[in-house]
Amino acid sequence: GLGAGLGGPLPALRLLDLSGNGLEALPAALGGTGDGAGDAAPAFPQLRSLNLSANRLRELGPGLARAAPQLQELLLSGNRLRALPGGLLPPAGPAGPPAPFPLLSRLDAADNEVEELGADIAALPALKSLDVANNQLRELPAALADCPRLKEANFRGNQLRDKRLEKMVNGCQTKAILEYLRAGGRGKGKGESAREEVRKKKREKQQKKDSGDGEQDEVEEASKLLVKVLHVSENPAPLVVKVSPGVKDVRAFIVCCVLKGVNLKPGNALKRFLSMQTKLHEDICEKRTVATIATHDLQLVKAPVTYDVQPPDELKIMPLGRKEIKAKDLLRQLQLEAEEQRKQKKRQNISGLHKYLQLLDGKDNYPCLVDAEGAVISFPPITNSEKTKIRKETRDLFLEVTSDTSLQICKDVMDTLILKIAELNRSTTLENKEGSGSDMESDALCGPGNLNLPLVVEQVRVVDTDGNLKVLYPSKTDLATVSCLLTVIR
Repeated sequence: GLGAGLGGPLPALRLLDLSGNGLEALPAALGGTGDGAGDAAPAFPQLRSLNLSANRLRELGPGLARAAPQLQELLLSGNRLRALPGGLLPPAGPAGPPAPFPLLSRLDAADNEVEELGADIAALPALKSLDVANNQLRELPAALADCPRLKEANFRGNQLRDKRLEKMVNGCQTKAILEYLRAGGRGKGKGESAREEVRKKKREKQQKKDSGDGEQDEVEEASKLLVKVLHVSENPAPLVVKVSPGVKDVRAFIVCCVLKGVNLKPGNALKRFLSMQTKLHEDICEKRTVATIATHDLQLVKAPVTYDVQPPDELKIMPLGRKEIKAKDLLRQLQLEAEEQRKQKKRQNISGLHKYLQLLDGKDNYPCLVDAEGAVISFPPITNSEKTKIRKETRDLFLEVTSDTSLQICKDVMDTLILKIAELNRSTTLENKEGSGSDMESDALCGPGNLNLPLVVEQVRVVDTDGNLKVLYPSKTDLATVSCLLTVIR
């Protein structure tokens, strides 16, 4: 056992290793006797990794979710657990927190006595790695296929009833296993599932036609948001971004692409485009603290482009709406503006809009995108350049998303950015047609009208200085997060 409170709350503790002991229950401070409810402050608000391997734990209580809400890694191998997640997740409803373990990406429970893997495993939104090898599982829940980020799963060493699934577990990648579970398992492979889906759609279409809804269905189908991916191999002059080694220690992750066919001329389309980018910075980018978006007029970008680092007193940029300035002087200006804004609003803390300025504190070098003429066109997370500024006449965009958090966040933000631009393009085109008095319904139904022309997303390769591929966007797995709202032609 351990002391009731491990000596009291530890607000700065990030890693706690209790492996290889004889623990039969979690200490109270880790929620061993708690129910996950109540208003008490978390005992371990910064805990990221908890190692409880090689103990004698038989069950876990929901109090852990309250004690360590920021947990990213939970290691439980070599215990005596019978069920997973079991009591780990608080019950749904007002008694428990709305989203337990929102950051938990690794769950390791190999070499236990787990007989039941619950469907509520899908309630872990960030789960990427799951290890339940060498347990006593007989079934795998179909809900595993609903884990949005699950990439690695180890189910080996379990005596599964479905022998085909057992063979897959021992020889197939996680993606294939999840597709099998999604299709219903027990002999219903991917091919059969796909055929059944086609038959189902045909039946629904015939029913709509019989009931007089066929025409409306065709209009809806024709008016879907369309995006066509142009592969590097099909592009005679693909844009390439080279990454210098120095960015690894400053702002390591970048994803880029080219988007062609944007229409910013009608009405206030450009203003709405800029407002949309600002809103994404506030929401999905969390005020630029997890990722930053930069949009450029492709015609004004002189390729090839290099993602590089430069010292603060050497990096020069012409920020949007300002004269050319050194990076260190620009940051000083922005800090003064933020402080002035704080005083005017009589707040104790700096405004949320300028929190991202702190991301560069203490850095010897600053990240930047430099074009073939040596001009800095982007200084993330601060600003991009007046040189490549988007205008009403802009038709083709060079898009970039950078982050010091993860590559996946860059991809998720880029997916959302492309969706929002497609939605904006559609709405401005519709409004323009309404204003000119055209018949939208007949346009949608009759051949290649403007409404049905897809935006074209050109793949951009991000490579290291030796030309080795680091990232290709969009790959065949990208744009999946927005697939329900976007039709992607590959």
